Amino acid sequence: MAKVEIKKPIVDEIKGYVEKAGAAVLVDYRGLTVEEDTALRKALREAGVVYKVYKNTYLNFAFEGTQYAELAKHLEGPTAVAFGIEDAVAPARILAEFAKKAPKLEFKGGVVEGVYYDVAGLEKVATIPSREVLISKLLGSMQSPIANIARVLKQIAEKNGEAA
Repeated sequence: MAKVEIKKPIVDEIKGYVEKAGAAVLVDYRGLTVEEDTALRKALREAGVVYKVYKNTYLNFAFEGTQYAELAKHLEGPTAVAFGIEDAVAPARILAEFAKKAPKLEFKGGVVEGVYYDVAGLEKVATIPSREVLISKLLGSMQSPIANIARVLKQIAEKNGEAA
């Protein structure tokens, strides 16, 4: 079997993730213990993030001609990639949170929603709350004025001696 025939399915697998993902974050995982790596993989999997370690050449071929092409400059040394399929910010958020407990995990670079970010940019992206949290905050802020009006009307009605 030729080398190309062995590599093609792996590159195609990565391309499949690239097409579906809203984000790809590259990290250097050197120095993580097995327990730390297992915990990281579990946290990412629970958030719907695909986390894999591929050869840099495979990633380079898969990223070529896509919005992730700019990540090619970070493909040196041990590299793991986290693809955000369901939530584009989840990979950066979870990896940054995990890096606080395991400082050997280091960002290399990433692309979120088509925008390239360096290490500092990814750390800022990681502070963005999840979609569900943002929606609940929006709904809470929309509901607050209505609740206040209802409370005021009830107090006015009670003051006038009427049942609300």
